[in-house]
Amino acid sequence: MISQRLFDELNKQVNYEFYSEYLYLAMAAYCESLDLEGFANFFKVQAEEERFHAMKIFNYINEMDGRVTLDAIEKPCNEYDSALDVFEKALEHEKLVTSRIYHLSDIATDEREHATISFLKWYIDEQVEEEATFSKLVKKLKLLKDDSHGLFMLDSELAQRTFTPPVTN
Repeated sequence: MISQRLFDELNKQVNYEFYSEYLYLAMAAYCESLDLEGFANFFKVQAEEERFHAMKIFNYINEMDGRVTLDAIEKPCNEYDSALDVFEKALEHEKLVTSRIYHLSDIATDEREHATISFLKWYIDEQVEEEATFSKLVKKLKLLKDDSHGLFMLDSELAQRTFTPPVTN
């Protein structure tokens, strides 16, 4: 049986995933203001993923006879120095999300809550992928520096990204 402490922490994560969605929409808006539609698309798709992550926890809490409580969403940063800055901030954010997922996993492990441990494994694997994606894009943007042709090519590449909800348990 899930403890109230673990339910509370899962609820915090639901809210944080919704904040992540909001943050990535703000990043998309910034990219749109630079006419980098592909970069904006990347962040819009990322926002969809974060909503999926939030709803997956939302549904898990309900399945485990808990109650979801939603809080106010904090205002995200809306101003950045460059496309590189946006991706560096996104990478920092994903690292924070990873630490939060690890915290949840630590609690579930301490409480020997095996169903939640199993549930959170998907998030741990997902965070490895998220950090790798953002890290690679930061490296590419650093390599490009002021190469507008390269930036245009990367923008075109990112415009192709779509969201397909993963098949999960």
